[in-house]
Amino acid sequence: MKILPLISVYLLASFSLSAQIIDPKETAKRSAENRANNKVDQGINKGFDKIEEGIGNIFKKKEKKKVEKNEETSDNQENTTENRQTSSKNANTNSSNGTNSSNSSSTKTSMKTYSKFDFVAGEKVIAFDDFSTTNVGDFPLGWNTNSTAEIVKLENRPEKWLFMSKDGFFMPEFVKDMPENFTLEFDVFTRYNSNNLLNYSMYLSAVDNPKKDLPNKYVQNGIYFDWRPCKGEAGYIIYENSEEMSKNDGLNIKQFASEDCSMPLFAKVSIWRQKARLRMYVNETKVLDIPQAFDAKLKYNTFKFGTSYMNYVTTDNPDEVMVANVRYAVGAPDTRNKLITEGKFVTRGILFDVNSDKIKAESYGILKEIGTVLKENPTVKVKIIGHTDSDGDDAKNLDLSKRRAAAVKNALNTEFGITNDQMETDGKGETQPSDPNTTPQGKANNRRVEFIKL
Repeated sequence: MKILPLISVYLLASFSLSAQIIDPKETAKRSAENRANNKVDQGINKGFDKIEEGIGNIFKKKEKKKVEKNEETSDNQENTTENRQTSSKNANTNSSNGTNSSNSSSTKTSMKTYSKFDFVAGEKVIAFDDFSTTNVGDFPLGWNTNSTAEIVKLENRPEKWLFMSKDGFFMPEFVKDMPENFTLEFDVFTRYNSNNLLNYSMYLSAVDNPKKDLPNKYVQNGIYFDWRPCKGEAGYIIYENSEEMSKNDGLNIKQFASEDCSMPLFAKVSIWRQKARLRMYVNETKVLDIPQAFDAKLKYNTFKFGTSYMNYVTTDNPDEVMVANVRYAVGAPDTRNKLITEGKFVTRGILFDVNSDKIKAESYGILKEIGTVLKENPTVKVKIIGHTDSDGDDAKNLDLSKRRAAAVKNALNTEFGITNDQMETDGKGETQPSDPNTTPQGKANNRRVEFIKL
């Protein structure tokens, strides 16, 4: 039986956020029931004050809520009695025709800051889970666990998050049968509210039975990565037949550390396999680059998150780790061959702000590849065509797709020196879907930019 755990990372760009539940009736009810035997005579408010001290104001009382004048309730929250919400005036958002948002307190980050960010997302989205079809408070379909978790929402952010509130493992079953080239991306939110020693981990495994392997922490073959957020400490182990073949438990990622461990931390994690090579990024920083991480003899078929809160004092765990917008894609783009030889190149890796033509800085890697091909072939002219999914108004989507294509042309000109007469633009809106617009992954595939050789 072979297994291969992989990576985990928790990093993050620090935000001045404070978490709270806007209307804690439902959560209060559950917490009160758990504490009833020992806390009946103390009263509900006193009991909640105790929780509040450990959770960092997640379960805020109504009178405390009135003091927070700058907090706003998300316009698209489903049910305020169920939504876990975090104040975040500067947080990015996403939508059907936007892209994943994960970090960034600065809204004007130059793509130049991503000049070393060479990650290129997979060409074909196999699965995209934004939990849009899962009700708040439920465990998502298509996932497995040996513990418990639930979908929550954070204030001023429209995404839904999988809150992994107990020790255990959490496995998206749609990440399976992984080819030699694939990418895996997701957003992370984490915060300490106690003095517990939290460990977050990730595994990418080759196993005989993924469900049977679910409770196992260590594996026979592969890479295990753990992360201690706030302190910026991390480490990994590569296993072969249960033996440690390579290990580094002294990674010190200082740029992801925080002086105040109670501050909410957001980040985007990107994992990239190219045959034996494994690369991992947190935001624009490459965290790992291991040339011989994957064994060609193994079939990798299991990915899972792990949490270890190490909270032995109370069942009301105050610390938090959540994930959102899990994107699994396959096929490394062959930019040169597809554009020059085949005459057409399609990418889903050029990302835009929500309902905007502003290109996200993390698009630098794929834009650089396209710019290099065009610069090396100055006689080649291309038409850049933008596409959207079907959500929203048809006319607005058409206009948006045209503006996004123009923005790509401008970026290639200003960032990489491609002459304007080498490029022309167009937009098709939602009129030419590559996939049905009936699933999150279908919509993700439809949000794309095409380059047609003229």
